[in-house]
Amino acid sequence: MSATGADSAATEEGSVRAGRRTVRIHRPRKVLFPGSARAADGTRTDGVRADVTKADLVEYYRSVARHMVPELRGRPLMLERHPDGLDGPRFMQKNIPGNYPDWARRAEMAKKGGTVTHPVCDDTATLVFLADQASVTFHRWLSRADRPDHPDRLVFDLDPARDDFEPVRAAALLLRELLDELALPASAMTTGSKGLHVIVRLDRRTAFDEVRAFAMDVARVLAARDPDRLTTEQRTDARAGRLYLDVQRNAYAQTAVAPYSVRPKEGAPVATPISWDQVRDPAVTARRWTVGDVLEQARTRPWSDVPARGRSLAPARRRLDALL
Repeated sequence: MSATGADSAATEEGSVRAGRRTVRIHRPRKVLFPGSARAADGTRTDGVRADVTKADLVEYYRSVARHMVPELRGRPLMLERHPDGLDGPRFMQKNIPGNYPDWARRAEMAKKGGTVTHPVCDDTATLVFLADQASVTFHRWLSRADRPDHPDRLVFDLDPARDDFEPVRAAALLLRELLDELALPASAMTTGSKGLHVIVRLDRRTAFDEVRAFAMDVARVLAARDPDRLTTEQRTDARAGRLYLDVQRNAYAQTAVAPYSVRPKEGAPVATPISWDQVRDPAVTARRWTVGDVLEQARTRPWSDVPARGRSLAPARRRLDALL
């Protein structure tokens, strides 16, 4: 592309219809995820991964909205923005971005010494608008804005010592067995990075401190069952190559990557809900799905066998105490 062409691409605008609204898209041809193996003159060589532009990102989020928005609705968000693409600076933004539209929901949440006004994504138009802000990844609170101290999600983050999914797969299946003993239905999600999240839906009756203490005890019981491969040690140098059972996200104002979020990595992998049969599948890894093929996976409704209604932790707490 000539310098003039590049300038034109940088300044052009478009628009996307999202629900009942039309959302303006700025610099739609801006490359956010560069394709691999470019020649010296900037052209792509044969057999390489194509660029992902701002327009591609917007279209992905517009297309996946029916599956993703229910997972975001009512929750304060933290946005991971890459306005100049993966090769440029990254911004982690909690407060609403500039020029935030009046029609998009926001939530003012308490923090130490003040408040933060977070974006809340309740509809497709908001999701598209935030994608136009180069919000590549959406990190959601585990509670909703109307009852922020009482989460409706509990998350176990299975973090391997190396980029190897086999220890993650084994740990997830062991964790599911333990959660079954506690009568807590759980779902699994690839992170689009290295690990896996195991998620339990809660009834919002238990405050964060108690939820986090419960999660820590579950992790301790699980690590004791396989101490050679699993650990609850927060210090990396104390893990000795073992998979870390991370429960630190289960706290007020902490976030976890939202289902169907794109991750800022080569190829635009996606944090993808999966079934437990897929957890067992050796072909499934943390980066198995990308913006190019995740919609097909979403249409299978991989979490459809998990009850939508959240569970109380009280009976599970009694069962867990008997194991400690």
